[in-house]
Amino acid sequence: MIQIAVFSDVHGNLPALEVVLNDIEKRGIQQKYCLGDLVDFAPWGNEAIEKIKSLNIACIMGNHDERIAFDIPVIPLSKHSPEETEARFLAIDHSKKYITKENKVFLSQLPFHLKLNYKVGKKHWNIQLVHSSLESNDTYLYENESDEVFQNMLNESQSDVIVMGHTHMSFTKYFDEKWAINGGSVGRSREENRLASYVVLTLDEEKITPEVIQLNYPLEEVALEIEKSEIPNYYAAFLRNESVSVI
Repeated sequence: MIQIAVFSDVHGNLPALEVVLNDIEKRGIQQKYCLGDLVDFAPWGNEAIEKIKSLNIACIMGNHDERIAFDIPVIPLSKHSPEETEARFLAIDHSKKYITKENKVFLSQLPFHLKLNYKVGKKHWNIQLVHSSLESNDTYLYENESDEVFQNMLNESQSDVIVMGHTHMSFTKYFDEKWAINGGSVGRSREENRLASYVVLTLDEEKITPEVIQLNYPLEEVALEIEKSEIPNYYAAFLRNESVSVI
C-alpha cells in the first residue's frame, strides 16, 4: 500500500498550510504534491513558497503563480462581483509588489503538469496532476461538469486518476474504475465550511481509494492578519463567510 497526499490553492495562507502539512505528517504520508496557487489573498505568499521549497515538495504552476512570476495583467472575470473584482486587483498588486525576485523565479520554473507512476505489487497506477485542466491552468471544472469531460481528460492523459484544484471546491467522481478528483483548497476554500482541504490517495494492488480531508485552522487569526495588511478586507470577510465592502 502507498499513500499520496495532494493539496492545492494555498493562496498565501501559511497557517492553513501548516495545519495540512502537520496532518499529512501525523498520517505518516511521505509522498506529497502541490497543485499550485501558492500566492495571493493572504499575507504569507513568500513564506508559503519558502515552506514548499524547504520541504522539497513537488509543485506545479497555478494561474496565480504564473501571473505573479511573469507580471501578467489582471483581467476581470464575469463571475466576480464588482466588489471582488476591485479587491482582486488590489490583492494581486500586493503580491506583485511583495513576492521576492527569487521567489518569482521559483514560480516561473514550476512545471505545468506532473504525471506519476506508482507500482504496487504487479500493478502500475498512472496519476495525472493538473492545476485545472490538461490544456490550461485557468479552466473551471466543477463536480456538475459532464462525465464526458473528465473521461476525455483521463483518456487523453492515459491515467487512472486525474487530480485537480483551481475551483476551491472538492469532489470525487468515479467511473469505469477511474477517478476524477478535486481536493479543494488549503487556504481559500469556497465551500460553506471554509475548512482547509486536501486529498489522500491510497493505492493498493487492486484499487485506488481517495479521501478528501478537511481541517480546522486558526481562520480568525488569518482574517485579522489580512485586515492588518494592505490586502483588502474583502478576503478576511470571505474567510469568515461574510459579505462586506472591499476596504
